[in-house]
Amino acid sequence: MSLALTPTLRKTLRFDAAMSGGAALLLVVAAGPLSRLLALPEALLFWAGVVLVPFVTMLLVIAARAKTPRLVLIDIVLLNAVWVVASFALLASGWVAPNPLGIAFVCVQAVAVAVFALLQLAALRAAQN
Repeated sequence: MSLALTPTLRKTLRFDAAMSGGAALLLVVAAGPLSRLLALPEALLFWAGVVLVPFVTMLLVIAARAKTPRLVLIDIVLLNAVWVVASFALLASGWVAPNPLGIAFVCVQAVAVAVFALLQLAALRAAQN
């Protein structure tokens, strides 16, 4: 079932794309300095940024369409939720040993992504009515 993208849903997708794009650029370009500042592995930061690039592209393509399958919109919410869970799991796993600033960095970005997921879910529900 395809849904027409409401202005609110379109805005949430574009805002997510803008913020994720900014994060991708920062992580790819400044992985080394961020690694030293946050005590997080440089490769982790770099590849997290690289992973965001196709996500941002997908968001922009979908936001430009008049309609999109409902399942695609649900997948975006789920991808954001997976990112949040993975962020906190990374901290809990012991695979990394970030300093307090690194912990704050991971937590703040995870909370921001959770907000995007909730905004997108609310906009999706409103679009279905």
